Amino acid sequence: MQPEFPSAPALADALIVDPFYLAISVDFEHDMPQRKAVLANYFAYSLGEAARTGRYLAAEDARLGAAAWLLPRADAIDAAESAAKSDYLASALGARGLGNYRRIVDFMAARSPDMAPAHAWYLSILGISPDAQGRGLGAKLLAPTLAEADAAGVPCFLETFTPRSVAFYERLGFRGEAEHLEPVTNSTYLIMCRPTRQ
Repeated sequence: MQPEFPSAPALADALIVDPFYLAISVDFEHDMPQRKAVLANYFAYSLGEAARTGRYLAAEDARLGAAAWLLPRADAIDAAESAAKSDYLASALGARGLGNYRRIVDFMAARSPDMAPAHAWYLSILGISPDAQGRGLGAKLLAPTLAEADAAGVPCFLETFTPRSVAFYERLGFRGEAEHLEPVTNSTYLIMCRPTRQ
């Protein structure tokens, strides 16, 4: 795990039950400590990507959680980031997990453009350590980027497999736009969009 992202283990603890993360860590399903370590490394990589090409926000005590946003990227930057991530995933995930990752992402990427414009900001990851949930930390983490998006006049979107998170996102102005059954996980996820506010 990259030391500059101490939020990564909290994300692994918070999101280990998410169908997407279960699917990409399936090669380690019989070794929970290793599975969480693999996911923590995945989150550290993803937070680094957000820091480079989007927005990365950690809780005041970074060990409690973080948010990662991906913003539209120039074609050359997108190609370089995608190639680097592909190489990373091939080394970090097992064969089944890597295959699951590619199939799930391809399925979801084909459906989001119908709901969210190309210039929308994407909330890729939000996670708060289970012990720290219910204290308003998630909303506090999202507030600066939502305010920035409002000032820039851009919409935002996210995808969630977690029904109990829907009301939380609705309080922040997101609305469910489309629900899909993702075939690899055999789980339903919701695309939620937050319109431009100026």
